[in-house]
Amino acid sequence: MSYSFSPRAFSALLLGGLLSVASSCSEDNGALPSPVGPNTITFTQPALYPEGVQYNDKTNNFFVSSLTRGAIGQVQDNGNYRVFADDARLVSTIGLHLDADRKRLLAAVSDPGANSSRSTAATAGQLAALAIFNSDNSKLDTFVNLGALRPGQGHFANDITVDAQGNAYITDSFSPIIYKVDLRGNASVFLESSQLAAPAGAFGLNGIAYHPDGYLLVAQSTQGVVYKVPLSNPAAFSPVASAQNLEGADGILLQDNRTLLVVSNSQSTVFRLTSTDNFASATVGGNFATGNVFPTTLTRRGSETYVLYAYLSALFGGQNPPVSDFSINKVRF
Repeated sequence: MSYSFSPRAFSALLLGGLLSVASSCSEDNGALPSPVGPNTITFTQPALYPEGVQYNDKTNNFFVSSLTRGAIGQVQDNGNYRVFADDARLVSTIGLHLDADRKRLLAAVSDPGANSSRSTAATAGQLAALAIFNSDNSKLDTFVNLGALRPGQGHFANDITVDAQGNAYITDSFSPIIYKVDLRGNASVFLESSQLAAPAGAFGLNGIAYHPDGYLLVAQSTQGVVYKVPLSNPAAFSPVASAQNLEGADGILLQDNRTLLVVSNSQSTVFRLTSTDNFASATVGGNFATGNVFPTTLTRRGSETYVLYAYLSALFGGQNPPVSDFSINKVRF
């Protein structure tokens, strides 16, 4: 099945609140203690629309992706922005994951039709790729076409996590697939199930996080559910039982082994889920209201957590003039 996306159609999906656009990102590994950060970091970049964010302890700045430009940028606490890495194949960058131990920055690459200079009829709604950069020097080391594993389907690579062995897991929001890419760049379908699918044109699988006890936690946006997926037997996935409806779930972050933070952009809320049974179930231990700013995903900075405000409601003319100011904000429950 092919997918065709026009700016008008994609904007309608966003503004109608039918789906959670591209998430981004998951957990950070081994963050070192950092100085207390500001409550808000605002950066001005006309129509950048960042979707993913990761904090880099080594350089004390944030990596941000871009739905409309594709380039990956760096943002300092004072709001200074500069391009960190770019490549013509980066149509839209979505989720980011900093694998600091291996000096890798991983980016999910898709084409929702938001980048007028790079989107093509061949890739719009059908691109899912993984780009891996050296996080020290921005060199592109690996580019993997994930959608080629299931040609003819709709694809949208959304979010990424990495396990203890360095294997990357990438969600596809337009096909009910989690991909796996090993350290050599070999890609495979880790899990594919119609139970994880979303209605045509809507977003399904989204944020993803690795739990050190040997499983993945994965958000499904339209169902409003987080799934637990064992690494040893992915077909045995199960919903994390919770009374909280997580519709619009986007980025997630494993704060500690018992605490998962979930961003719902349609509810403008970051939920804190706690579990005492290894995420067979979870309860809401707090929430953080973001306001009408379309929050997308989270990152850790030492002991602090930050959420990205992407203001995606303004994409494709929802606001005039286009949004220029974006922000990364401290989560306070």
